[in-house]
Amino acid sequence: QVRLVESGGGLVQAGDSLRLSCAASGRTIGAGSMAWFRRAPGKEREFVAAISRNSASISYADSVKGRFTISRDNAKNTVYLQMNSLKPEDTAVYYCAATTAFTIMTMSTAYGYWGQGTQVTVSS
Repeated sequence: QVRLVESGGGLVQAGDSLRLSCAASGRTIGAGSMAWFRRAPGKEREFVAAISRNSASISYADSVKGRFTISRDNAKNTVYLQMNSLKPEDTAVYYCAATTAFTIMTMSTAYGYWGQGTQVTVSS
């Protein structure tokens, strides 16, 4: 079993930055892609960013492109999400997800492992 634990969320002001981390333990997920999703109050969970095992393939949602950067350190079994120029509409619970598949995917149903989420709140 794979356990994912997110950290780094918090309350910030618009324009600030945050860095989320997701540490994986248990069965290695080094062979698979990882992603970040988020769920804002009253909205469905949405894709934010995904990264392949070797970091060669990366995908971002249009809403975060140019502001967020996903990266991973396979030696530490950790994936990161650097969030810059945060906006109030970025307020959400952010979830880390992992899959054993090599290719990156944007659909949440493609990911079999999920963290418990970390709250990000951006005030205007």
